[in-house]
Amino acid sequence: MPDTSSRTEKLGAVLRQLRGQGPRSRARLADELDLSRSAVSGLVVELEELGLVRTGGVERSGLGRPGTTVELDGRDVCGLGAEISVNHVSAVALDLRGRVVAERRESLDASGLGVDEVLDRLVALVARTEDEVRAAGAQVVGLGVGVAGLLDRGRDVLTLGPNLGWRDVPLGAELRGRLGAAYPVLLDNEGNLAATAEAQPGDPTRQDLLVLYGEVGLGGGIVADGRLLRGRQGYAGEIGHMIVDPGGRRCGCGRIGCWETVCGLRALLGAVADPDDPVRDPSLSLDDRLAEIDRRARLGDARTVAALDQVGGWLGIGAAILTNALNPGAIVLSGYFAHLGRHLRPAMEQQLAAGVVAPHVGGTQVVVSTLGFAAAVRGGAAVVLEAVFTDPTLVTRPPAAVSGGAR
Repeated sequence: MPDTSSRTEKLGAVLRQLRGQGPRSRARLADELDLSRSAVSGLVVELEELGLVRTGGVERSGLGRPGTTVELDGRDVCGLGAEISVNHVSAVALDLRGRVVAERRESLDASGLGVDEVLDRLVALVARTEDEVRAAGAQVVGLGVGVAGLLDRGRDVLTLGPNLGWRDVPLGAELRGRLGAAYPVLLDNEGNLAATAEAQPGDPTRQDLLVLYGEVGLGGGIVADGRLLRGRQGYAGEIGHMIVDPGGRRCGCGRIGCWETVCGLRALLGAVADPDDPVRDPSLSLDDRLAEIDRRARLGDARTVAALDQVGGWLGIGAAILTNALNPGAIVLSGYFAHLGRHLRPAMEQQLAAGVVAPHVGGTQVVVSTLGFAAAVRGGAAVVLEAVFTDPTLVTRPPAAVSGGAR
């Protein structure tokens, strides 16, 4: 009797090798995975039938006959990601190669609307995104949802969302009941999902990361040796609630002087403009407001520059504490920090250098994410797609492959 679990593992190994190392010939795959060439050929055929790989170009090694490469395909397989944040709900569909198939975002005031209204809007957004995926002829393998707050992943309950104003919300049950989806629905903290999106398999410079996700508050994700650190009960990464300013402002969590009170979006907006300034107007999109702040900073507006230096300095103070403890290879500025990263970075790096004990900041670099507010939602899609890289047989064969027709 064939060992199906072993074959599933081998199928996943081929898929992960192509993701991490890029297109390669069957012969090269066989050498790298320590399998026979005939075994790899059989695995590739099966993955082709599932629509997960395709024939690529020609690989020339300099010796012998050139080989035809195999590369990831996965155009017909999508993971959905979604996010519940204070200022918006969003959804995205990524195919197996990480390409965006559909993407939507809706601005809202989550704390003012209440749980039911926010979840209804999110589900409607996910449904429209899923419709686009199916219209493109692809299948959905799962949905990963990020939320701003403390999530009990064992029960899928949001125990505390300080900036949302939510407490003890059975988020998993509420979402699954509304969606009625046939695919898995996974929930996680938005900072963890942002970190997942930033940690790129196969890139050695992205295996030890501290991701700072700026929104109304400050979320974080910690990646060590390529793995997300969750902690004993899954609450790791709540770095925004480190006390850095004793005697300072009261945080949404009820405590005084949390890190997010001095570098979250509320802190920046309060420092950069008066209440009647358009950048403080919540009816305008956050992207437009941040673009205006960026414009003013580029023009050298004194108040704007001073506010960004202040926030950047506080970012560096908190990041230095974490760098002394974790020594990450990179600190990634994500969320709103990414939009204004060029302005925040100098003051942050100055405080980081002053606060880190190790010489040369322990080799830690500050980098600006290219994903911005899309980091968490893309991380949600990446998480559910990871199941396919573990077990490719979760994918349903495309109709053309079942009937033997050409794709």
